[in-house]
Amino acid sequence: MAAAARFLLKGAVSKASIANVNVGAQSSFGFTLLRLSPNCSSKTKTQRRNAAHFTYHPDPVPTEYGPTTKMNLFQSVTSALDNTLASDPTAVIFGEDVAFGGVFRCTVGLRDKYGKDRVFNTPLCEQGIVGFGIGAAVAGATAIAEIQFADYIYPAFDQIVNEAAKYRYRSGNLFDCGNLTIRAPWGCVGHGSLYHSQSPEAFFAHCPGIKVVIPRGPVQCKGLLLSCIADQNPCIFFEPKILYRAAVEQVPTEAYTIPLSQAEVIQEGSDVTLVAWGTQIHVLREVANMAQEKLGVSCELIDLQTILPWDTETVCKSVAKTGRLLISHEAPITGGFAAEISSTVQEECFLNLEAPIARVCGYDTPFPHIFEPFYIPDKWKCFDAVKKLISY
Repeated sequence: MAAAARFLLKGAVSKASIANVNVGAQSSFGFTLLRLSPNCSSKTKTQRRNAAHFTYHPDPVPTEYGPTTKMNLFQSVTSALDNTLASDPTAVIFGEDVAFGGVFRCTVGLRDKYGKDRVFNTPLCEQGIVGFGIGAAVAGATAIAEIQFADYIYPAFDQIVNEAAKYRYRSGNLFDCGNLTIRAPWGCVGHGSLYHSQSPEAFFAHCPGIKVVIPRGPVQCKGLLLSCIADQNPCIFFEPKILYRAAVEQVPTEAYTIPLSQAEVIQEGSDVTLVAWGTQIHVLREVANMAQEKLGVSCELIDLQTILPWDTETVCKSVAKTGRLLISHEAPITGGFAAEISSTVQEECFLNLEAPIARVCGYDTPFPHIFEPFYIPDKWKCFDAVKKLISY
């Protein structure tokens, strides 16, 4: 509950800060906004805000993995963890509040089913959580750590980058912590603001020795998470928290894996390649449909799935066919992983390119609260980029 208290306290601090600003905010800027907007009045209005900037379309029901049941994304996480605990007696799950199910309910029921020695709470200390996970993995356990929000993974950065990622290399393969998987809710959620909306995958993409994975929906989430847990390298598994309840699919009940470092071509096309991961896949799926309907443009949509090491072959093969590439992610554009993809494609496919590579990403600012709809790379920004690519 300590972590939940931190969440509430930070919200209170933020509200206090906003209140302080507004005390002196009888400013010309505020009154100018009121004058400019025809819908504004001096009376207080209740603002309606949309929770999602995309429409979720479930993937087809998989048939190759056995019986399925309806699950949302957080339930697919629970199912994967349940399968692991049932099949691997060394598996342990730990983190802030996981014993009662976690703030997003991803571990609900697991302590009661497998006992408090295998599913347990930790102190509010991300560095300690990952450090403990490294030690447990080195000792032979399958360690599954939860960081309550990806925004709070930074205190554990040294443990991940300088310890977990380098453990095998520095010991000459005598020891390793490859059985460590770090889960964390990731990405924007509609109201998360600065400390509950970040997408930090690019920070870890610069670190050899770990794998970074981000699913787009429940079926991929379970299969990729089980692949991370089974992989003999430490993995960071970012879960798009806006999809925890919004994404619902028929998910296999038994354990199955989806290969890491293998992008998936969701939709084939001939004119433009669209690349994304996580939530942004659903934005670009709408963009592809809009491009076909409004412009007669055929888009090939690729879900990268694994950020590190990423599937250069699938992306470059697609760009060699289409001659145009658009990459989109929620994280700030400068130094974002789109820049790495763009650089690689430019080197590998230079003579195939019909237009400069486009990146539609977040701005180089902290993640805003009420201005989130303006910050996120929504379908309209991406659609405009497609039009520029075609008309270049």
